[in-house]
Amino acid sequence: MTATDRAVELVNIAAEAAAEKLAQEIIAYDVSDQLVITDAFVLCSAPNDRQVRSIVDEVEDRLRGAGAKPVRREGERDGRWVLLDYADIVVHIQHEEERGHYGLERLWKDCPEITLPDNAKGRFRTPADGVDL
Repeated sequence: MTATDRAVELVNIAAEAAAEKLAQEIIAYDVSDQLVITDAFVLCSAPNDRQVRSIVDEVEDRLRGAGAKPVRREGERDGRWVLLDYADIVVHIQHEEERGHYGLERLWKDCPEITLPDNAKGRFRTPADGVDL
């Protein structure tokens, strides 16, 4: 089983929207073989709560423009880890501290990565950022 064409389309839209708001380390996984509730995960992070919220707003706006509406939202109040569930895809937008702590990439590393357009990969942290990689 692989992610549907619609799921991949939504992944690309969400990733491009996140990158536009300077999200870091955007990655997407095809989780359709592991989960029956969704086809793909999009993961990204930001260095502060305000930027997390900005990314959330842009992702929601762009996906709404593509005719997708979230069936569930979690974590918006704190702005540390916001989950947007669109049924076909789930978007995780995390503060970089939460991302490092919870390590979702480690949980889903055996799932195939969905190739994102070059303009949708976001900024990758470097040792110069003062963050352990």
